[in-house]
Amino acid sequence: MSVNWELKNWKNVKIYDLSIPISHLTPPWPTYEPLQIKFFKRLAPNGANGQLLTHSNHVGTHLDGPLHFCTHGKDIASLELKDFLVGPGVVVDISDIAEDFGIYTSKDIEERAEVHDGDILIINTGYHRYGWDQPEADEVRYMVMHPGPTKEFAQWCKKRKIKWIGVDCGSADHPMNTKIREWMPHYAKLADEHLKNKYGKGLDDFFPPEDYQLMHVDLFPDDIIHAECVGGDIDLLSGKRATIGCFPWRFEGGESCISRIVAFVEE
Repeated sequence: MSVNWELKNWKNVKIYDLSIPISHLTPPWPTYEPLQIKFFKRLAPNGANGQLLTHSNHVGTHLDGPLHFCTHGKDIASLELKDFLVGPGVVVDISDIAEDFGIYTSKDIEERAEVHDGDILIINTGYHRYGWDQPEADEVRYMVMHPGPTKEFAQWCKKRKIKWIGVDCGSADHPMNTKIREWMPHYAKLADEHLKNKYGKGLDDFFPPEDYQLMHVDLFPDDIIHAECVGGDIDLLSGKRATIGCFPWRFEGGESCISRIVAFVEE
């Protein structure tokens, strides 16, 4: 459903926040710089509060830009607001099948919501409930054990001309198709055992070297990018179509950016 932006209809539009809170406690992508904050001036004696922030682009809800994984890719400032960062989309809830180290497919997505060619796609794995500010907070599960897709899904994204994807966990890639597989060998072993028990195939079968971090490597050259660590009101939009907007800085030279992501629904 697209929103009629005429002012007379604005009162019928509900805004859903799909971003997570960000603070010095928010975990960044593993090994990346967290958000660090300090006051460089205070009301007494300066008459105003002022803060200095340092952080990577990959902490909290953030948009991975094409330049993040593609040398000739666009920077954040080059991404068009209309019909790219903001446009029609759908929130798909796959939390009913999501499991630690699980695999999801395009079929799982299409069975649960009406997906149009050229959509913005927000995927609710249910793993936002392990976010740092949630009652079930579990940083390892959020970053290291969430489900993810294989090559089949990336090819489907190209076929359906998906504009960008949002996921409610640490990465749009399966964690065992990232450097985490090397950094945390104990969890890689657990993932391999799980996949072999369920599918009769292990990590090497699902994620051969040529498919490494495919949601980044395969899709970014085609400007099919993604936002990670979405959340907020995501459970309220399961299966719904909406106008979805991602609002990063107008960041020249930026490879990625902390962002606010919202959905506009005419109700």
